[in-house]
Parts: sequence; C-alpha cells; structure tokens
Amino acid sequence: MVSPTESRRAVVIEDDPDIRGLLVRVLVKQGFDVTQAGTGLTGVEEVRRVQPDLVTLDLNLPDLDGLEVCKLLREFSDAFIVMLTARADELDKLTGLDNGADEYLSKPFSPRELQSRINALFRRRPSAAADSAARSELERATEVQQSLLPQENIQVEGYDVAGVFRPSRNVGGDFYDWYLTPDGLHLTFADAMGKGMGAALIAATVRAVMRSTGLRHDLDTAFGSASRAIAADLDSSNSFVTLFHARLNAASGRVSYVDAGHGLALHVESGGTVHRLPSGGPPVGAWPGTEWPQSAMDLLPGDSLVVVSDGVLDVFDSVEAFTDAVLRATHNQESAQAVSTAILALAPAATAEDDVTVVVVRRLPQEAAA
Repeated sequence: MVSPTESRRAVVIEDDPDIRGLLVRVLVKQGFDVTQAGTGLTGVEEVRRVQPDLVTLDLNLPDLDGLEVCKLLREFSDAFIVMLTARADELDKLTGLDNGADEYLSKPFSPRELQSRINALFRRRPSAAADSAARSELERATEVQQSLLPQENIQVEGYDVAGVFRPSRNVGGDFYDWYLTPDGLHLTFADAMGKGMGAALIAATVRAVMRSTGLRHDLDTAFGSASRAIAADLDSSNSFVTLFHARLNAASGRVSYVDAGHGLALHVESGGTVHRLPSGGPPVGAWPGTEWPQSAMDLLPGDSLVVVSDGVLDVFDSVEAFTDAVLRATHNQESAQAVSTAILALAPAATAEDDVTVVVVRRLPQEAAA
C-alpha cells in the first residue's frame, strides 16, 4: 500500500473522452496524480515529461498504433504499461506483451478489475521505501550534474559561444565547462563512465581538477598533472572518463587541445568542409601511465569548433554519417546557439538513450566581428 506521503504518477493515453475520463477517475481514486493525452505522440511526450509509475495505453489511437507507442515508451520509461483495447484476440494480446506491455485488458472493462490488475502490478515492484530512496538519489544526481554546467553565457570578443545539455532519464556523467582567460577561453568537455550519483560525482571531481590547473600556461604540463589527480579517484571507483580540454587564443584563433578518448570534436570550416579532430589517446583512468600529446588547430573567421557527446553519435550507423549530419546542422546557421539546437535535434528526446551535450565555439566572420 502507498503511504499518504508517497505520490504515484500515472498517464492515461486514450482518444475516447468518456473512457479517458473514467480511467482518470479510477486512478485518482487509487491515489495517483493523473495526466492525460488523446493521441500517441502527445502521450509519449507527456510520459517523458511526467516520468510516471503507470501508463494506460489505448491500442487504437488516431495518429500512432498503440503497439508502436508502447515500443517508443520502452526506450526511455520503465513505467508499468496497461494496454486497453477492443481487439481481444490472442495474437494482439501476445504482440502487445512482446512490445513491452505489463498487462492487457479488453474493452469494455470493469473498473474493479482494472484496480485489481494495477494493485497486482505494484506488488511486484520493490518496496516503496527502496523506490523512494532510488528516486531521491536520482534527483540528487541530477542536481549535481546540473550544477557543473556554466550558469551564464560567455562573451569572447570576435567569437560566438554556446552550449546545450539534455540529460537522459538515468543521469549520466556528461558535462561541459568554460571560463574566460586573459588570452581568450578555456573549455572542458567530459563524459564519466556510468550512471547516477557515481557518474555525477566523478564529473564533479573532473571539473574541479581541470579548473585548478587553469593558471598553468603549459597545456601539456597542466593536463598531465590533472590526469594523474583524476586517475587516482577513478582507480578507486574502477571507472574512467573521456575528456576534451581546449584553450583558445582569441587574437590568433589558435586552439590548443588535448583529447583523451573523446574523439567527437570537429573543425567545421566556413567553406563547408569538416574535419574530426583525432583522439590523442585512451580515456583518463583506462591505463596507468598514459600521456596525451597536445595538438592544435586554427579557427579562421567563419570557422567553428563543435564538440558533442556520444549521445549524438549513437543515433547514426557510422562515424561518417554522424560527421556529415553535424556539418549540415552547422553550415549556414546564424549563431552558435542555432547550431547547438540543430545538433541537439539530431538525437530526438523521444529516442535518445544517453545524455546529449553540444558546445560550439564559432569565430565570427570578419565583417560581423568588425
């Protein structure tokens, strides 16, 4: 039984307003906070927004088949799914269950039977205390992850800089950080292995260590010192982190960088060509004693440095397809923020299974910088 202080959430996806109203009343009576949707696509977005414990799903929806909706939900939600339909033959039932449904009721259904089926589903779930503790840890991990991101936009004369971050439902170890220097800008982009609070704390350690080396003028020395400090913490947690750290000299456009296993930084030239910057070695913490060479590139007016997380790469079948898509999303955009938004759209929230992070450093064309 759910305690009075514990709130459960439900989403009703049903196109018939009368049945939808009945379902809402039944679930409210069982102690759920209920939201509703009349179409499949709206329902998917509502489930992503609410993160419910239970979904009731009509099989016959006006836009998407309920089975397709069920498959989409299972890509990001572990809510119990109860399918409701007038199609009651055995094939539909088996197909529904194979697509991720937990229960299956035929219309017309008895509200009392629906209540009993829902109660049976929740008896299978871990105790309320354990579930509440897990949710609290997830919320704390989300807070840690969000606190690592820059809180303000950054202004570098002659450049346009922007970043976006969309967390996954499991909270990963993605983060980016930037800050101004007398010469221009320092940028760090990292992804700690794992999910939840552990990954968030590793990311926090990486951010703090990388910031502590910012005053060292020699990038090789600074990164070597930082990687050794980070590796000590990673070794105790049996983890590793991919890391891209860059320093921009704004006057010359020179970008000095070290890439430790990230491999997803791209130089997009104003003329419409793109070059993926090679990784200089394995992730930090993967092998003891590793050293990473410093590399450099030049941002000419109109060029962009684009750094993305593997949440974008995962959408594509090959690195080549990914690189071409980033080029198309970047070319002819009016601002770094527009580029970031376009790249974020390459990994739609409805299907992305990992954090999605994008940072763009664009050198303004000479006429715009004047």
